[in-house]
Amino acid sequence: MQFPAHTTAVLLPGSGSDADFALRAFAPLTALCARTMAVDATPPSVVAGYRAALDAAAADGPLLVCGVSLGSAVAAGWALEHPDADATLVLTLPPWCGAAGPEVPAAMSARVTADVVDEVGAAEAIARMRAGSPPWLARELSRSWAAHGDFLAPALREAAGFAAPTESALGGLVARTVVVGAEGDLIHPVATARTWAAAIPNASAVVVDLADLGPDPAVLGRAGLDGLTAGC
Repeated sequence: MQFPAHTTAVLLPGSGSDADFALRAFAPLTALCARTMAVDATPPSVVAGYRAALDAAAADGPLLVCGVSLGSAVAAGWALEHPDADATLVLTLPPWCGAAGPEVPAAMSARVTADVVDEVGAAEAIARMRAGSPPWLARELSRSWAAHGDFLAPALREAAGFAAPTESALGGLVARTVVVGAEGDLIHPVATARTWAAAIPNASAVVVDLADLGPDPAVLGRAGLDGLTAGC
């Protein structure tokens, strides 16, 4: 598997992850690119920061865009608006299609967490999360949430209110695309990943096991690489 010369890998984390996680998760892919931009959430808008990073990287040549959850939704939306961009997409753990209703697990989780942060503060919210999460997830969330500082609750609410591309809109995506879902992930149901893959023309779908993702985040990158290689 090869990418064009001067390809930039742009990594867009979800609201429950960060650049550190994305660098580990997508290492099998970034190793094949000329340079890597791992984008952290920054005020005043996570989405605006992600889109600005994509715009800047696209001005320098081909892109490999790897997203997690919200990052996947932003990447897909940006690619739809830039059909002439030389971009390859690896969209992992997509959160939902269109606007997130109250029953969507990822959006509901983000809204509830934001409310807890506002009520008891970030430190206590992190402590409560650690008490009820698997050790690997507690480690990842503790680091990424703490790094947000006072921006944590606004970032979570922005994620929960973000309108991902609809199934119909995804049908217009022309970029080479791999969609990766995780079996056993209740926040990002694998059914959503399959819906995205079915809607995107010629997309490859790869399913991993959430139990494998915890000890080895690079399972996402290897899955993306497998999907791209199979589609060549």
